[in-house]
Amino acid sequence: MEEQRAIGLDLSMTSADVIEILIEDASDSNIFNEILHANKQRPEILKLLFEHPDTPEEIKTEAARLLNLPVLQKPSEITQARPVITEEMEERKRESLLVKIQRLPVPKRRLLAMRGGREIRSILIKDTNKDVVLSVLENPKITESEIEMIARQRSIPEEALRIIANNRDWMKNYSIIQALVTNPKTPPGVAVGFVSALKTKDLELLEKNRNVSEAVRAAAKRLLQVRKPR
Repeated sequence: MEEQRAIGLDLSMTSADVIEILIEDASDSNIFNEILHANKQRPEILKLLFEHPDTPEEIKTEAARLLNLPVLQKPSEITQARPVITEEMEERKRESLLVKIQRLPVPKRRLLAMRGGREIRSILIKDTNKDVVLSVLENPKITESEIEMIARQRSIPEEALRIIANNRDWMKNYSIIQALVTNPKTPPGVAVGFVSALKTKDLELLEKNRNVSEAVRAAAKRLLQVRKPR
């Protein structure tokens, strides 16, 4: 498993179609530098970097050098203004990204899930393949706000909720604990273990929540009796 994961994270072995998607969704400029340094011997990847409008100028210049292309103009010499990005353009970009991702086989979607930016992660967390969804949780760039949203989703695989519950760093976040406990999809045996971490006002709401299991409501009721004896 570890070997497979390491291969999945090796950009020097990643196919051009996957790298193109990573470039399109590059919310972190560091990905351009990673792609360049991992693919200096691959002209097709260097060409992708050189031609993409969002590639930083220094990366384009280095890609051009490696491809033996004419030196790019310096940014200060470029007079043409960059187009204003509208909401409609962003939506079209997202739709294009979605179509490209859906065309990929599962192994490539898993790779994207582990390396992609926020937009890619938001698409793949809804993937129909469980392994792809679980791979999103392995992405080192995933944020706690994303984990909270995932923990609230009723369509998320049970195994994903268990992985979240077993991550000590994530479970230090109160919003994630609350999301996990109140999600009807969370296995009762997992949810009950975190009921004691809830604030009293949230316990009161949980006791009345008919969407969660009877075991979770009962745990909330017992704890309220301890905290607020009558």
